Amino acid sequence: MTGTKEPSFRESVDLMFNRAASLMDLPPGLEQKIRVCNATYTVRFGVRLRGEIHTFTGYRSVHSEHMEPVKGGIRYAMAVNQDEVEALAALMTYKCALVETPFGGSKGGLCIDPRQYEEHELEQITRRFAYELAKRDLINPSQNVPAPDMGTGEREMAWMADQYARMNTTDINARACVTGKPLNAGGIAGRVEATGRGVQYALREFFRHPEDIAKAGLSGKLDGKRIVVQGLGNVGYHAAKFLSEEDGAIIVGIIEWDGALYNPEGIDVEAVRQWIVKHGGVSDYPDATHSAEGAAVLEEECDILIPAALEGVINLDNADRIKAPLIIEAANGPVTAGADEVLRKKGTVIIPDMYANAGGVTVSYFEWVKNLSHIRFGRMQRRQEEARHELIVSELERLDRYLGDAWTMSPNFKSKYLKGADELELVRSGLDDTMRIAYQSMREVWHSRDDVEDLRTAAYIVAIDRVSSSYRAKGL
Repeated sequence: MTGTKEPSFRESVDLMFNRAASLMDLPPGLEQKIRVCNATYTVRFGVRLRGEIHTFTGYRSVHSEHMEPVKGGIRYAMAVNQDEVEALAALMTYKCALVETPFGGSKGGLCIDPRQYEEHELEQITRRFAYELAKRDLINPSQNVPAPDMGTGEREMAWMADQYARMNTTDINARACVTGKPLNAGGIAGRVEATGRGVQYALREFFRHPEDIAKAGLSGKLDGKRIVVQGLGNVGYHAAKFLSEEDGAIIVGIIEWDGALYNPEGIDVEAVRQWIVKHGGVSDYPDATHSAEGAAVLEEECDILIPAALEGVINLDNADRIKAPLIIEAANGPVTAGADEVLRKKGTVIIPDMYANAGGVTVSYFEWVKNLSHIRFGRMQRRQEEARHELIVSELERLDRYLGDAWTMSPNFKSKYLKGADELELVRSGLDDTMRIAYQSMREVWHSRDDVEDLRTAAYIVAIDRVSSSYRAKGL
């Protein structure tokens, strides 16, 4: 494949869209309307830091307003550019349609290396960026709702929400202007782990279908499956942690910016995470083999490969050497369109980013609803559930006393059954339900149509059809 031109991330998204659209009966005008990005705003603003004015460039792109508000993260990275932001905004449109969150697609970015600034400087920069966007309604609870992305987190979202509230002092729904906030600033339990948890639920659903497992050349359940994770940031860490601790998977490889760790016996994800926090990377970690050439570990033998960091890490240069029979895209666009074609011909099954990392926007939707309803999930019904359960337990205890040793309740049954669902449990339940139903909508297309060879094409067809239906309902 050497010498073949690698499509850019933007071109990859368009190529994948075109592949799906060619299998659909869309009017040409509507197909073009769905494909194109509606608007991109570029802002250049100055902030006085360290005695001089520094100028920053930021973007906010709105891909589709078939539903409003539009939704999408804001990333802080030096590589941010208009093409990337528009491609990510398009992915958000399709992602929201696939998992049935009532949003259009948007995305934002700021060209900045956040590691080069003190916290108070980052706050100044973030507040000014938020001001520039909010005054043009590119941050607004009913029009455009950002969230964290690469390089941003709860802290930045809290600053943005506060900046919006300062500018809109009478907006009772001001907290709903962004999601991914800290709990004490209007956030929701389970949001930080949401994307990684969604990856776990996506794999669980995949492994519920023997026909799909067989397509990947695998068998059995998640228990004992060997996994390589590329990127141990928020998404990769939580996905690897949950899959190893709760599902019995074995994390054999972890790839980071300064190399990779490999241990066929398994790696302690939490221990590696603490090592990275303390030392800044994985070099010299004692309980695994360190390789300076991290990308090579992508090509190691494993059952499941989880690229959870940047775009394009699996490309035309390495696609033919990838041995994993199942890839789940926890990052946005980690497999290029060229690599996707190579892997499909090899029979590799790819669970696409549009579905796999939708846990973040799903729980963001729950947070937005919570902010608009002004009440914590579970507050109204939790104790009432417990009271109803208490009636059943009381009857069982009476039966227990009557029957004596002939019948007895299982240990811990009473405490487990009596406990009403709190916000975190409700969020996880809603996320699990969302990931299950979305996967089933994809696999139905995958298995029912001879012209659909893979889950990515199936996901695009489902999403495009839903966006198309929304536009038709608007009279387009």
